[in-house]
Amino acid sequence: MRGFKPEKNSELLENLQKKFSSNIKHIEENRGMVVIHAHKENFLKMMKSLRDNKLFQFDTLMDLTAVDYLGVKDIRFEVIYMLFSSKTLTRLRLKLSVAENETVPSLVNIWKGANWPEREVFDLMGISFNGHPLMERLIMPDGYIGHPLRKDFPIKGLGEDYLIQSILLPVKKETQKESNP
Repeated sequence: MRGFKPEKNSELLENLQKKFSSNIKHIEENRGMVVIHAHKENFLKMMKSLRDNKLFQFDTLMDLTAVDYLGVKDIRFEVIYMLFSSKTLTRLRLKLSVAENETVPSLVNIWKGANWPEREVFDLMGISFNGHPLMERLIMPDGYIGHPLRKDFPIKGLGEDYLIQSILLPVKKETQKESNP
């Protein structure tokens, strides 16, 4: 990656441990990048500080996604955040463990770019973001049942025949209007 400087990681690790020791479960370096496993308490405050503090200046939320560890870990989900500082050219990965039916604080008020990725994670994994301005489906149809990227979702789907009526109903109504002028 152009501009990526893993030698800055030791300084970043030290600063993160000094500033957020109570918010960090575990911190490591993985594939040349610093990875924080964070506590949910004070998560928003920590993220805001990562953006605003002169030591860090993570001005960009590059990505936000989730992983389903069904049957592998005690806590089923992990929400993963990828941050980038255009000032220091450093990257940071944050992981937040999330139990089934537990909500995660929304980052839309910190990085507006979190809007659609949070909705995507909600739609496909079923993880809800507390404080999101429009927490509804983004990809799947509104009446869709389930979350297709979960490990317990059937490979062949749930038999989405129930969606056909809602998709065809507007077409049928429009056809009827045209044939009865």
